[in-house]
Amino acid sequence: MCHNFDAVIDRIMDTILNLLSLLGSLGLFLFGMKTMSEGLEKLAGERLRNILAAMTKNRVMGVLTGITVTALIQSSSATTVMVVSFVNAGLMTLSQAIGVIMGANVGTTVTAWIISAIGFKVNISAFALPLLAFGILFVFGGNSKRKSFGEFIYGFSFLLMGLSFLQHSANDLDIGTMVASLLARVADGGFLTILLFVIIGALVTMLVQASAATMAITLMLFDMQISGFGLEQAAALAMGQNIGTTITAFIASFTANTQARRAALAHMFFNVFGVLVVLVIFYPFCDAVSWFVESVMKVSDNDLYKLSTFHTAFNIFNTLLLIGFVHQIERFVCRILPSKEEAEEPRLRYVSGGLLSTAELSIFQARNEIGVMAERCHRMLGMVNEALTVEKDSDFEKVFKRVEHYEQITDNMEDEIANYLRRVSEGRLSATSKNQITHMLREVDDLESVGDSMFHLVRTLARKRKHEEAPFTEDQMKKINEMVDLTDKALSQLYFIVKRDENTSVDLTPSYAVEDAINALRKQCRNENIEAVNSGAYSYRLGTFYNDFISECEKIGDYVVNVVQDAAAMNE
Repeated sequence: MCHNFDAVIDRIMDTILNLLSLLGSLGLFLFGMKTMSEGLEKLAGERLRNILAAMTKNRVMGVLTGITVTALIQSSSATTVMVVSFVNAGLMTLSQAIGVIMGANVGTTVTAWIISAIGFKVNISAFALPLLAFGILFVFGGNSKRKSFGEFIYGFSFLLMGLSFLQHSANDLDIGTMVASLLARVADGGFLTILLFVIIGALVTMLVQASAATMAITLMLFDMQISGFGLEQAAALAMGQNIGTTITAFIASFTANTQARRAALAHMFFNVFGVLVVLVIFYPFCDAVSWFVESVMKVSDNDLYKLSTFHTAFNIFNTLLLIGFVHQIERFVCRILPSKEEAEEPRLRYVSGGLLSTAELSIFQARNEIGVMAERCHRMLGMVNEALTVEKDSDFEKVFKRVEHYEQITDNMEDEIANYLRRVSEGRLSATSKNQITHMLREVDDLESVGDSMFHLVRTLARKRKHEEAPFTEDQMKKINEMVDLTDKALSQLYFIVKRDENTSVDLTPSYAVEDAINALRKQCRNENIEAVNSGAYSYRLGTFYNDFISECEKIGDYVVNVVQDAAAMNE
């Protein structure tokens, strides 16, 4: 009796250990894919951004771009999250995004082909350790590009080890028998069984948030040649994965603007519609794939190629079916998610507060947000100018409250952008990206100071209205207007530099010239103010308000120079 009890305990412990080994193997596979993806992104992060931003002039180019980028970074989820981010940032239109998403679905099938080519019958872990040894030569090198290449090799090695351990853990758990037993109960369901596997594939992928991992599991199960688990069942799981993978971009769009949510919805519509269409012709489609692999590809001893071919054929078929209806899809998602008037709120416009896209490809979002912050600071100067000219106290109070509200916006933007950049910096970044983040943190700090100075300007005018009845003299107003014009010119140049293409060179000479002019005018105003007060031309209090206003404008000039210097040093 005791012996039987001990045997039961041993079996339970072995099962738990094998289950944990299976989960650990899956974790190692996912970590390898993530490391491999990040290594490639650091190796060509800016090029990937340029490809996505520039090569989407028409729907065909958009599809090809999606295929290329996804095949490179081995993650359709990463590509679609990037696309949602680009739409959110205004760098890509909705129709361009739909084309890229179509291509991403085709590009993600490369993972299945890699696994099929390697196979599960080969001891793939035997290649992993030599690859790690090769990767050491690059990871510990001084060149950042070599390090990134080394990380790619490390990621690929971990991916191979994860696949190998996944296979061993599945055998130890006797998953084949478990799946066969489950299939025996539902095998008579016919087409309902196919629908069940589509749902299972979608749910598992939603939980794992990586279609590549669930595809690896599906290929492993298919390779086991389990009774009742043939091409049809495996293909149904693969189609479900196409639905489940849309959840990542959907989550990323929760806190984004309406256009970004439309892009995520278009992704979901595209994949769900494709699954529904193929389900109508499911069995003939599977037969056609089997015929193509056996008769055209001349492969009869590797069933994994059939599943990979189905996965690729399904996505290509879906793309060809819908590529001519991009504008109709755009109108459909716009009708589902109509535009809303977005109020001027103290929050970020382009950076979502939810899921981050990959670290290397997130920096442009913060860059664009800094441009918004600079534009709002410039807008505040217009309000200051308005405060100088209004006569009624009620009108002045309205302007004062608007400037105060915008000052709070710049405070919040500084906090949110800085926190976002810190989250981005937690990823593995290239030396260039680390340098960019350092300068961007300085930029938002100085832009927040510009916002503070704008509020100090209207507060100075408010104090003058309260304590000094006499208006500024004609000469004072002339100098104030001259100073405001110079400050406006400085902020205009700042906005141009911050919003420029990151590969465009920067000429800081105009900014320095404006700063010199501001400093010279401030010195002149201060000297003339002292003489005017001493001669009794106006009161000391009025001279104090005048001097405070001019000095605050000079501070803004200093902050502007700091920002443009950091913007220019971004890629050094």
